[in-house]
Amino acid sequence: MHSWPTPSVPAVAGNPVPLKLYDTADQQVKAVDTTPDSNGEVGLYVCGITPYDSTHLGHAATYLTFDLVQRQLLANGHKVHYVQNITDVDDPLFERAERDGVDWRELGASQIDLFRSDMEILSVIPPRDYIGAMESVDEVVEMVQKLLEEGAAYQLDHGDIYASIHATKQFGYESNLDRATMEEYFAERGGDPDREGKRDTLDALIWRGHREGEPAWDAPFGAGRPGWHVECSAIATNRLGAQFAIQGGGSDLAFPHHEFSAAHAEAAHHVDRMAGHYVHAGMIALDGVKMSKSLGNLVFVHKLSEQGHEPSAIRLSVFSQHYRQDRDFSDAILAEAEDRLARWREALSNQVDKAEAERVVEKLRAALADDLDTPAALRVIDEARGDHDGIIATALDGLLGVRV
Repeated sequence: MHSWPTPSVPAVAGNPVPLKLYDTADQQVKAVDTTPDSNGEVGLYVCGITPYDSTHLGHAATYLTFDLVQRQLLANGHKVHYVQNITDVDDPLFERAERDGVDWRELGASQIDLFRSDMEILSVIPPRDYIGAMESVDEVVEMVQKLLEEGAAYQLDHGDIYASIHATKQFGYESNLDRATMEEYFAERGGDPDREGKRDTLDALIWRGHREGEPAWDAPFGAGRPGWHVECSAIATNRLGAQFAIQGGGSDLAFPHHEFSAAHAEAAHHVDRMAGHYVHAGMIALDGVKMSKSLGNLVFVHKLSEQGHEPSAIRLSVFSQHYRQDRDFSDAILAEAEDRLARWREALSNQVDKAEAERVVEKLRAALADDLDTPAALRVIDEARGDHDGIIATALDGLLGVRV
């Protein structure tokens, strides 16, 4: 599957500052292991959308977070192999298509196109590998077969296959949740704890046997379709290796999705830990209320663009608060971002000496390297008195994707 055009990302002046990010598993801010893989690259995997609804600002904020991650790594001279999936076969997609009386493939294709457009509008650097679930079925079949052979998975009636949470000793390390909370989230977030025959209520579906009216693919263990978590396990490890630097997504993915996708990979490849960092972006609310389709309070990127709001201002509105926070969006926050952008343009039109501009870039790099501290980074530019031959402006474009 093709992604979207790559924006121009200029080289940034100054010395590299090693990137530190909060790791959900270790519950601390720590340096990202940028040791290159056999191809000389740092691996980054970010979970993509299930394309049943338009991209809202909550989705966009997550991908803007990992766009910042990639920009910091690139500015530090690293080559990045960025992979993202797209779950173009899943129950929410089928349900929405049935409700709207459209073919699920057409619905998915239309929403994927809109997502690509939104990412292009926001100058998000695209993944090198943008892989749909339907494209990766053979890879999932291979991993499911391996888990079965390892005794890490088992088959029930209807051809459904489940992975055991006891297949690895370290299950639970990624999210650090207690059993009761895991059970609560599992039930709320797509799990099936009451499925008869499961060995443990938390065991996750990795292959859904064929049901009438649902798409299915042939497999040695019976026709069906991939489970959600194993899809990411297969896509990520087949492109980045059994172990890579960063797995990312929204905070709602820490459990069960990232816990299970890591566990499946670790059981299949016999490694203790799939990703060196598990990084999660907070949720976005509108005027203090969580964005929800049912509440009708979604803010769409393409609508903001159609209303004449600049992509750089949209980015600044998201970056005004820290990525790990559950944060707010409002017309007032966007207006403040637009005012800030105008002030920056006016201030940076003044000339200062080169050393002063370079000191500003040094502070900007340091703030962003410290767990993507965008509020501190924005304050650095707020205090800038001017620029020198575009040094600061280029750094803003390269590091923040903000154009002045």
